[in-house]
Amino acid sequence: MSTGRPGGARERRVRTGGIELSVAEWGDAAGPTVVLVHGYPDSKEVWSEVAVRLAEHFHVVLYDVRGHGGSTAPVPLRGGFTLEKLTDDFLAVADAVSPGRPVHLVGHDWGSVQSWEFVTVARTEGRIASFTSISGPSLDHLGHWIAQRASRPTPRGAAQLLGQGAKSWYVYALHTPALPELAWRGPLGRRWPAILRRMEKAPEGAAPYPTASLPQDAAHGAWLYRDNVRARLRRPRTDAYAHVPVQLITPTDDVFLSERLYDDLDRWAPDLVRHSLPGKHWVPRTRPDQLASWIGEFVARHEDTGGGGEPAGAPPVREVRAASAVSAVSAVRAAPATKAAGAYARRFGGRLVLVTGAAGGIGRATAFAFAEAGARVVAVDRDAEGAARTAELARLIGAPEAWAEQTDVSDGEAMEKLAERVATEYGVVDVLVNNAGIGLSGPFLDTSAEDWKQVLDVNLWGVLHGCRLFGRQMVERGQGGHIVNTASAAAYQPSKALSAYCTSKAAVLMLSECLRAELGGQGIGVSAICPGFVNTGITSTARFTGVSAEEESRRRKKAARLYGLRNYPPEKVADAVLRAVARNQAVVPVTPEAHGGRFLSRIASGALRAVARVEPPL
Repeated sequence: MSTGRPGGARERRVRTGGIELSVAEWGDAAGPTVVLVHGYPDSKEVWSEVAVRLAEHFHVVLYDVRGHGGSTAPVPLRGGFTLEKLTDDFLAVADAVSPGRPVHLVGHDWGSVQSWEFVTVARTEGRIASFTSISGPSLDHLGHWIAQRASRPTPRGAAQLLGQGAKSWYVYALHTPALPELAWRGPLGRRWPAILRRMEKAPEGAAPYPTASLPQDAAHGAWLYRDNVRARLRRPRTDAYAHVPVQLITPTDDVFLSERLYDDLDRWAPDLVRHSLPGKHWVPRTRPDQLASWIGEFVARHEDTGGGGEPAGAPPVREVRAASAVSAVSAVRAAPATKAAGAYARRFGGRLVLVTGAAGGIGRATAFAFAEAGARVVAVDRDAEGAARTAELARLIGAPEAWAEQTDVSDGEAMEKLAERVATEYGVVDVLVNNAGIGLSGPFLDTSAEDWKQVLDVNLWGVLHGCRLFGRQMVERGQGGHIVNTASAAAYQPSKALSAYCTSKAAVLMLSECLRAELGGQGIGVSAICPGFVNTGITSTARFTGVSAEEESRRRKKAARLYGLRNYPPEKVADAVLRAVARNQAVVPVTPEAHGGRFLSRIASGALRAVARVEPPL
């Protein structure tokens, strides 16, 4: 019998093995069923933010593991939390909420550890359609991982063992008799919510987690470790092969688990998809949007429709038509696919990336690089046709979705409307690339106030508008993000002919440094990209002050020819952008002259000033 509760959830009790499990359901019960299993020392409420997002398309089921939350505990506790009994519980829940139809399984922490058991034992075959694992390895796989490195020691293997051994300090503590129970029912239980917020930078006031049952849940949950860890690590199963498709989501800053634990996972899960997610251990609380997106796409891809199409009500899943993409992109892009796109595909898949100045040059190459890495792309430019072409090709290259938006970044009101429209229609941006810019060359005294306004409106105010509007959305969402601002080597390399351009880019560089200091504590990285001479279309639109129209045209053509002879491709800048986001780099020079100028600006600024007096070869 089900009962309703605020938020649209329905609750029921499921009996199994002498205990009762507390189960909550969201969404249409006729849709594909997604079962979310929590970890330690959590209860099912750890999934609440993810559940409400998935419930728009799926039948979502949460349950408290035995001895946690609203579920009863086995008597006695010892021997009551074995993986075999946890498998019994899962099958009872699956039969109750989705009789006769396989469910899609998602586990976090110990929820993932036990779910690996579910997807590798014979008695669950046919009951599970897919599995998403987050921050919880199979104990069997871990046992083999340890044995392999211990039996054939190498410096790298020894370092991995020692590193994971240090991260696993809590496992040893939980095997200590009585002390974990005393700690959780005493000061640790009272202080845990504050510790979690501080450690994970989790948003405050995100009810109803952690719940009042936390001390008791944590005390009971210690038996998950005591009943299973030592036994399985000593004698790991040799047949622990996943019989369903597996999606692995690995938080890059997990303080408890090394990414190296999953190096051999392809051996055990032949049908495997990997993603890396910037975040710490409790990503169901800190990154629910991204988790819901990846889980939803994976479930839709593996839901049995009986006719080969997409399941009704599920988000669409696009196929990447590689041959068409190569043909289409070759018309506008001579360089090969960026190296960084493939290297960071696990990190950017499904994330929402907005790029300004995306109709060509560095902006288009950056949009393509994120598309190749599986990101969703918003291409912004005042050239509507060029932005639309970028979005079209991005979809062919690999972006699950891509959209074009015509906007002049220098127009504050237009940018406000863009930010509101993007958030409403596509979601909060994960990565913002403020790339739009224009060039202006000429002596300072020949540069009019209107010239200055035009350069600063695009190069500086365009960046300010983007950072202010989309940065605020990132902060309010509370799930981190990254801002990339395209500055220039001209930001730290003065020139007698580029006073307005250098000033605008120097301001962008300092703005980026200031924002990095301000937003870093909220999980938002900021990077300034500083290219040198790159072969883009900026030379064809650059303006030259103090000369006739005929002379300006001649200088444009010569500048374009010189940049063409230099022929440094924008795709290499796009590589640098992806690396900067993945590594959270602060200032990133691109091209040899940009690196050289950055070096001289630090140790020999007088040499740069001397170079600044040289007349440009135009």
